[in-house]
Amino acid sequence: MITRQISNEPDAIAPDGSEVRILAATARGSMAQFTLPAGKISLAVAHRTVEEVWFFTAGQGRLWRKKDQAEEIVQIHPGLSISIQIGTHFQFRNDGTEPVIAIGTTMPPWPGMDEAYRVEGIW
Repeated sequence: MITRQISNEPDAIAPDGSEVRILAATARGSMAQFTLPAGKISLAVAHRTVEEVWFFTAGQGRLWRKKDQAEEIVQIHPGLSISIQIGTHFQFRNDGTEPVIAIGTTMPPWPGMDEAYRVEGIW
């Protein structure tokens, strides 16, 4: 059994530049909180071997995703959930005055910083 209290300070900086606070994990998935400060834009990245599901709990902004021929920009707001499939190019930005905060689940668990690779973004 895993029990973990969220930290006050980031545990890491994600490859896209967002702050990461590590949450509970199992052999089949891991969870983290991602924070993008007001006015910031993440780096555009894609994942080699993991899929993610994000749930936004705070902030306003936009998220861009591109997979093969499909491409979209969605408005970020509390209550929105999105999926990021393996190989999807994505980038997000904070257009508000408060941090954008998302809880993300990674399947399988996050293997390390080499998992994400830079791609050309929209912003």
